[in-house]
Amino acid sequence: MSEMSILNNYPLVAAMAAILISQITKIPVARFLKRPVTITLMFSTGGMPSSHSAGVTALVTAFIIQYGFDSPFTAIAGTFGILVMFDSMGVRRQSGEHGIIINELIREIHLLTKSITIGDLDKELQEEIENGTMQSSEFLGHKPIEVFFGILYGILLSILIYYIFYA
Repeated sequence: MSEMSILNNYPLVAAMAAILISQITKIPVARFLKRPVTITLMFSTGGMPSSHSAGVTALVTAFIIQYGFDSPFTAIAGTFGILVMFDSMGVRRQSGEHGIIINELIREIHLLTKSITIGDLDKELQEEIENGTMQSSEFLGHKPIEVFFGILYGILLSILIYYIFYA
């Protein structure tokens, strides 16, 4: 039996590398777009480029390179990729939009509660509102442009990894 190594699994390496590199890329992209930049951006969902799209597209590209378009692996990965990208732009994006509205409502409540005495409002709730710890995530899904650049990232990184390490 031949020795197996995770590095011998080109599709897995391509997909994981695309996810990791696209997550890291979010920091310089945010700086370029003049958005708030923190190290936590690297571990967040949403943003440019879409690591979801980069990962599944790199996987599909690797399967195409390794097994061809007519492979069942390519069919499975392609179907999975479409679902992931559709979900990241649809349901998850809407959840992020809802987060923006919820956070705005929390800010409004904060303004309204400044005139209410602490006894009239639950003390723990008041503290969460004042400290800003009552927050809903606003960056859950992706805009179509973020998914598009994730797709490009996935294709290019998968091809690059193949020619550098596996060809």
